Amino acid sequence: MRICICATQIPFSRGGAEIHVESLHRELLKRDFDAELVTVPFSWNPRLQILKSAVAWRLLDLETMGGAAVDLVIATRFPSYMIEHANKVVWLIHQFRQVYDLFGTPYSDFEDSPEDRSIIDKVRRMDNRALSEARGLYTNAANTAARLKQFNGLDATPLHVPPQLGDDYREGPFGDYLFSAGRLDRMKRVDLLIETMRHVESEVRCKIAGIGPEREALAEKIARAGLADRVELLGWVDDATLLELYANSLAVFYAPYDEDYGYITVEAFKSGKPVLTATDSGGVLEFVEEGRTGFICEPDSPASFARRVDELFADRERAAELGRAGAARVVEITWDRVIETLTGRQD
Repeated sequence: MRICICATQIPFSRGGAEIHVESLHRELLKRDFDAELVTVPFSWNPRLQILKSAVAWRLLDLETMGGAAVDLVIATRFPSYMIEHANKVVWLIHQFRQVYDLFGTPYSDFEDSPEDRSIIDKVRRMDNRALSEARGLYTNAANTAARLKQFNGLDATPLHVPPQLGDDYREGPFGDYLFSAGRLDRMKRVDLLIETMRHVESEVRCKIAGIGPEREALAEKIARAGLADRVELLGWVDDATLLELYANSLAVFYAPYDEDYGYITVEAFKSGKPVLTATDSGGVLEFVEEGRTGFICEPDSPASFARRVDELFADRERAAELGRAGAARVVEITWDRVIETLTGRQD
């Protein structure tokens, strides 16, 4: 079977979406599929560029490549699913959220103006048409499927993405630090973790892995709070270091705003660690159950998060109990299940 994976590329940016499609490509090749990753750059400034990017995908012809038919295309995030193909499956990472659930929040720069409303209307109509064409419509999480139903009236099946390092995650001792990983941008709310550390009374430290546009602001916030000796921005870390950081942490802090899915939660549970998250963290709440696999606090109450951190530091057995329950929660998230579902082929 010849398969093209259609993926949006934002130049000079890398995060969960890129890991998602690269991992899918790798796993298809491992199972002897003839798979190719097809990417097209995307930009949302100026506004008209959004529509141009969508049209660019619509104009591509992937029915035949290299003199042979392409049997299947797997489209991912906006606007890659604009591609036309007789056998199109969509595994939706997310739509262009600025014109959907983020519209009217601080995380969208779209305004309630005639010009912006025109773009919003066009994007939504294009989405409705292109997504309705798919032979199979899947999302990376139930939260993404719920948004699709709410805004587009379309039903989709959640198909969770396995974390990129597969079976390499391991359990380790419950150390003296809280761990966080991911892109450093506003919606990940790493600043909430720093505020939490201001209220922590135990000797817990904090390690934060990742890069992104908020790094300098976060470093300044750490310095102003007098936390430079307890909170460490690690920057990018390699896979071996990431596994070690998960394995030896006390717990993982991951409280983004209305996350689509969130690899970090699954990675933490694969490492046997409890997760602290927020009541509005979206897809994370599919996995984190209050008092069973972690703790859920209000995002405007860093002191509540801090109390939970202190509880775990004082009771490592409790942390281990929550971590074990988390590991059991994600045991069925596998690439075999994903590939079988998307291709219709069992190994």
